[in-house]
Amino acid sequence: MQTRTLELNTWTSEKKCRAVVAALAKRRFTAVYCASAREAADYILAQAEGARTIGFGGSLSVADIALTATLADRGKEILNHGNPGLTPEQKREVMNRQQTCDLFLSGANAVTLDGCVVNIDGIGNRVAAMVYGPAKVIVVAGRNKIVEGDVADAIKRIKDKASPPNAMRLGKQTPCAVTGFCADCDSPQRICNVTTILERKPSLTDFHVLVVNEDMGL
Repeated sequence: MQTRTLELNTWTSEKKCRAVVAALAKRRFTAVYCASAREAADYILAQAEGARTIGFGGSLSVADIALTATLADRGKEILNHGNPGLTPEQKREVMNRQQTCDLFLSGANAVTLDGCVVNIDGIGNRVAAMVYGPAKVIVVAGRNKIVEGDVADAIKRIKDKASPPNAMRLGKQTPCAVTGFCADCDSPQRICNVTTILERKPSLTDFHVLVVNEDMGL
């Protein structure tokens, strides 16, 4: 049963999500409000209809929607460098193919209230595919990714809330993977090497951002 508190929090979150959608649209992104992860999944499935190859950028937000099996059953070739059992060479080959796939699916580490999409990568393959190459890019951003501040606040949000658990999840030997706090380290396995700030839709990329009124990913 939905409590009054939950109802009010959901209402507040919807207002913020819709404000972000409006801001993204002004920056020429195709921005869509989704009331739930299920709505986001339905949107992606519809957009994937004409795609032959679909790349996955390693996003927990996308993984939690659990579309891989459905898309594979529809005859799509899935390009997921996170599949178990891949050799380093095979993983790199998959990442290279993601750069020119028909549809690339990813999450966002942070989205500012005024519509900037901010991400931090270790290798750079994910953000490279988001910017140029795939025929279509769809980014899923849960309400927890919204930052009520500027790009500096977005970067702080990523390093404080996303990078430490991601480093631990990926088995990296970094200080944050042990302590849970960013140390702005110089570790060889550091995952905060490449920062991208999308201030506008990349000119030649069909770029969709789904802003979801649920917490998704880290």
